[in-house]
Amino acid sequence: MTDTLTDPIYKTDALIAEDIDAYLKVHEHKTMLRFITCGSVDDGKSTLIGRLLYDSKMIFEDQLEALTADSKKMGTQGQEIDFALLVDGLAAEREQGITIDVAYRFFATEKRKFIVADTPGHEQYTRNMVTGASTADLAVILIDARKGILTQTRRHSYLAHLIGIRNIVLAVNKMDLVGYDQSVFDTIVADYTEFAKSIGITAFTPMPISGFKGDNITVPSENTPWYTGPALIEHLETVEVNSATDAEKPFRMPVQWVNRPNLDFRGFSGLIATGTVKPGDAIRVLPSGKTSTISRIVTLDGDLDEAVAGQSVTLCFADEIDCSRGDVIALADNPPQAADQFEATIVWMADEDMLPGRSYWLKIGTQMVTATVQQPKYQVNVNTMEHLAAKTLELNAIGVANLSTDKQIVFEPYEQNRTLGGFILIDKISNATVAAGMLHFSLRRAQNVHWQSTDVSRDFHANLKNQKPAVLWFTGLSGAGKSTIANLVEKRLARMNRHTYLLDGDNVRHGLNKDLGFTDADRVENIRRVGEVAKLMTDAGLIVITAFISPFRSERDMVRQMMQPGEFFEVHIDTSLAEAEKRDVKGLYKKARAGDLKNFTGIDSPYEAPVDPEIHIDTLTMTAEEAADAIVARLIP
Repeated sequence: MTDTLTDPIYKTDALIAEDIDAYLKVHEHKTMLRFITCGSVDDGKSTLIGRLLYDSKMIFEDQLEALTADSKKMGTQGQEIDFALLVDGLAAEREQGITIDVAYRFFATEKRKFIVADTPGHEQYTRNMVTGASTADLAVILIDARKGILTQTRRHSYLAHLIGIRNIVLAVNKMDLVGYDQSVFDTIVADYTEFAKSIGITAFTPMPISGFKGDNITVPSENTPWYTGPALIEHLETVEVNSATDAEKPFRMPVQWVNRPNLDFRGFSGLIATGTVKPGDAIRVLPSGKTSTISRIVTLDGDLDEAVAGQSVTLCFADEIDCSRGDVIALADNPPQAADQFEATIVWMADEDMLPGRSYWLKIGTQMVTATVQQPKYQVNVNTMEHLAAKTLELNAIGVANLSTDKQIVFEPYEQNRTLGGFILIDKISNATVAAGMLHFSLRRAQNVHWQSTDVSRDFHANLKNQKPAVLWFTGLSGAGKSTIANLVEKRLARMNRHTYLLDGDNVRHGLNKDLGFTDADRVENIRRVGEVAKLMTDAGLIVITAFISPFRSERDMVRQMMQPGEFFEVHIDTSLAEAEKRDVKGLYKKARAGDLKNFTGIDSPYEAPVDPEIHIDTLTMTAEEAADAIVARLIP
């Protein structure tokens, strides 16, 4: 007689629901491994991932049918299944048989869940590879057994090590095409061992595999009896993930949100980056340095007795201390550092070259500040590991440079803490991510140089002069009339007994900025220096008038942010290029058109007109005198 309580055929809906619930609970508590596949073009990265998905039964029947049909139409394996088509989703990738974008796929086994990123092999897509590697615990670096170590093998190995991936699998692929020859495998492993030592990789796991045939992917292959190591999936199931090692480090949690649903509750929510925390632990909030103790650890499922790295929680304090988004909660007796100047490795990801001195948004954890990057100390030739002199960084370039922020940020070196050591740079105008970086250390001068307070305040200076400090920032094309109008404005203000100073572009380049040329990078530095001088002059209570082309909105916004609210007036001296060129008082346009004057604004260097200036002057409809009167009336009603 069949037992209706245990036979699956006779299970009730309640028992089925109970089984599903039990399965989901087991699945929920599996550890997660994030890994990437990388290497040179056509080394078989996408095929390997497709094989993993296929062997782990993560393909539905309709997907398998579509894959079989696609393999016959556009596959590269004859009439057999082309597993790479499971991953290469872009039409351009399928047509060319290469990976362009980063493709993320999820699969699971009985022991662990996985997220794998298939990263592109071409050099021009290096930024995509860095994106995929930024959250990975492990890298599978594939090598075509027929070709051995190639340039991209070296490049991706260096990048994986740079990003902080310490678990590396050297997968010598396509062993079926070399007859599973052990000597081929041993030679490649020996060559890679020598290279790995040169870039600081001290350990890796070599495996002979065939992604297409399935050798050593899920079970040991009979074709490689000389290989006694684990199959790939076995290694992936047992390797230690970052969350396990992060839990052993000192406690750090960047605050994402101040949770205040009502007057009786106030907590600080975030993802624990490293360490563990329990009620009663003494903590310190940085950068303020305020201290308290943990009273509760709150989650949606109830309070916890302990929370560890990788968990999202809300922490409540025993004391009412100031804490907000961007702050970092840490152990009271072992806090991270705070500084505003650093050395960092930068991976440039924008099509436009980096402009040293330009201000960008820097996002590190939940902190967002303004940062400027100095000229690189050197650029790394990833293919040879040479350090090359560089004035800037172009797309996919990697370099080491100093950077400074407008206020202190809480950080730890990237090799100790990815969350508090890794950052991105964001263009302030387009909001596009232009770079990723890793902090090395704070500069000594950042710890030694402090702001010296003075007893005579800027308000006292302004009251002594009986005026409100201001900056009139004239911008426009060469020949627009900036210097002429600025001079008239200063004369009118002088007759009103106002204390002023005029900073003219040509005059400043005779002294303060005589070392600068007219490249985009030099123009950025030119405006940065003038902005700093203008700020000091407003601190002295002066009305500062500047006359600079200042072609980039980013730098004009940078100067605006240096000033007190309401003290910066952007004055657009608006003249068409045709009219400015017609005037050409100094003959500069003529030289630029003849090719004798490089990087001239409006000809071979761009001018970004103000979007919403405080004062707009159309010189085609106003005389210089009328313009000066309008500007003074706007400044002093």
